Amino acid sequence: MNQRRPTMARRLLTLAVMMPVMAAVAIVNRPIVSFAADRYHEFSINRPSYKQEFGHWSLLKVPARFRVNAVHAAMLRTGKVLIIVGSGNDREKFEAGTFRTILWDPRTDKFKDVPTPTDLFCAGHTFLPNGNLLVAGGTKSYEVLESDITHAAGVMKVKNESPDHGPRTFAKGTRLLGANGRVYLTRAEVTVPAAAKMWHGDHMMVHAGEAEVWVDALEKGDAPIVTAPAQYAIEGLTGDDTRNLYGIAEKITREKQEYGGDKTSYEFDPVAERYVRTGDMVEHRWYPTLAPMPNGDILAVSGLDEFGRMLPGVNERYLVSKRKWVPAPELRRVFPTYPALFQTQDDRLFFSGSNAGYGSDTEGRTPGLWDVKKNKFQVVPGLEDAGMTETSASVMLPPAQDQKVMILGGGEVGDSPVSTARTAIADLDEKDPRYRPGPDLPAPARYLSTVVLPDDTVFTSGGSSGYRGGPYQGKNRSDLLTAQIYDPDREVFREAAAPTVGRNYHSEALLLPDGRVVTMGSDPIYDETGKNPGKFEQRIEIYSPPYLFHGERPQLSGGPRTIKHGRSAPYATPDAGRITSARLVRPSAVTHGTDVDQRSVELGVSRTPGGVTVAVPDDPGLAPSGWYMLFLIDDKGVPSKGRWVRVA
Repeated sequence: MNQRRPTMARRLLTLAVMMPVMAAVAIVNRPIVSFAADRYHEFSINRPSYKQEFGHWSLLKVPARFRVNAVHAAMLRTGKVLIIVGSGNDREKFEAGTFRTILWDPRTDKFKDVPTPTDLFCAGHTFLPNGNLLVAGGTKSYEVLESDITHAAGVMKVKNESPDHGPRTFAKGTRLLGANGRVYLTRAEVTVPAAAKMWHGDHMMVHAGEAEVWVDALEKGDAPIVTAPAQYAIEGLTGDDTRNLYGIAEKITREKQEYGGDKTSYEFDPVAERYVRTGDMVEHRWYPTLAPMPNGDILAVSGLDEFGRMLPGVNERYLVSKRKWVPAPELRRVFPTYPALFQTQDDRLFFSGSNAGYGSDTEGRTPGLWDVKKNKFQVVPGLEDAGMTETSASVMLPPAQDQKVMILGGGEVGDSPVSTARTAIADLDEKDPRYRPGPDLPAPARYLSTVVLPDDTVFTSGGSSGYRGGPYQGKNRSDLLTAQIYDPDREVFREAAAPTVGRNYHSEALLLPDGRVVTMGSDPIYDETGKNPGKFEQRIEIYSPPYLFHGERPQLSGGPRTIKHGRSAPYATPDAGRITSARLVRPSAVTHGTDVDQRSVELGVSRTPGGVTVAVPDDPGLAPSGWYMLFLIDDKGVPSKGRWVRVA
């Protein structure tokens, strides 16, 4: 007997009743579905075949007392990683004088505190030929936002026109009186040198001594604001002092006060594991770059001074043999803060265009080759999205003999939400080098980390499309949980395993001697809701590249600890028959995406009974003097563990 089919009305009624039931079932089972998906993902990424193709990530177990705001990181020749925190972008720690540095030993996963004498937050650093890390500048004062400024303030230039009574010191809180009748107080003690007598032909002239100091209005509010240059009298003076000693300020306002730079300088000794004070810098610097010069000395460029002002092309040199900073007026050149400068084979410095932010949006941002012997600058044209080099990454592609530098990503000046996926490559061996397009990144990226690997590839990870991981195209957060490996020979990116921790501003990555890559830090502007302040990322994640899953690694032992330029040296290995290449990888010292140290140098290789002999180029422009990790690479592209050697 045929059954009657339900009417359309009955079917619609049944569907209406069932839909809420099915929705409820789906909601109840959502955790189960999510759990199952997570378990399957864990299974997938831990398969040997997956690791062989994409590599593998793991989180480092860090004891609670060593979870810090990592802002700077350097790979020391002792095999330990130096993590410089300073105040860690934490005003309370700055005001309390709580500054930290951590040593981490990747071989044992042990951590150690290092006494940190001053706030090295946002200092500059680079390795010296002896393996010490030069660290200079840092933070003297924190920024004050306009909304938090209750008393008008400005920089007062105190003048001394008397050459006869020596320097004059004024205590913190000294009162200066403006023509408007308002009183302004010095924020710190200030010493003003005496005026200098100088002869110009037959005429003797007196040049006033001067020193600068912050002043704050005694009275709250806008009434003490002065927007034009003016002269101020120093209260309490008598006689000729009232005429010879006075203050001048360009303006006194309630505008934002930027971070102020410090001038202290140290060499970190990796053997003694302590900071050793050197002579102070000539200028206070916050966000500077320290770059090796052809003669082995160090050049410091850019930065904000102690009052948060951009240093207008005023650079200086560190005399390594004397541990002393001296002015370099012959090398006057303007750069934005943390400019990426690479030493080239012909002893010039290549400015890739990458930088970390502060500075003019029109001056000093053009890429080019800087001849530091003649102070000549050759522009390198051709860069697409040339207005988006801020917070970009740059790297000297391996091997260094190719003299190619790649720039990756970046964004518009300031806190703009606009960023680019552009990469470009400059071949510095060309007579008139210019940038040409490289392959695009998977997504627009600021703050990308780049690490040179011993197999002549470049690992890139992290970054964000928005400013400090913030809003981008309608989303509250824009961290990029992606990683890629760039092949310079094929000029392509290939996908790598995805990290689990987002990295943006104040993040670092560097190569470890065992061939892994460590990533740390990140300072997002907002939390996941996009409404509250972000929290500094203190987790550390380690990436194991695919070559660590391609079979047994070559062994490396013996041999000299020092090799001279142009010389050869023997090293023992039972795997000589399958060794196809050798590389010297200079260790990283990275902050704010700027790493002028890392590079990979190709070595000549010949097999010998029970080992190999490697030959170091005779050109210090290719392999600057200092400590390197020596890797032997086999016919499958698998590197040995790095062995520390010094090139001299």
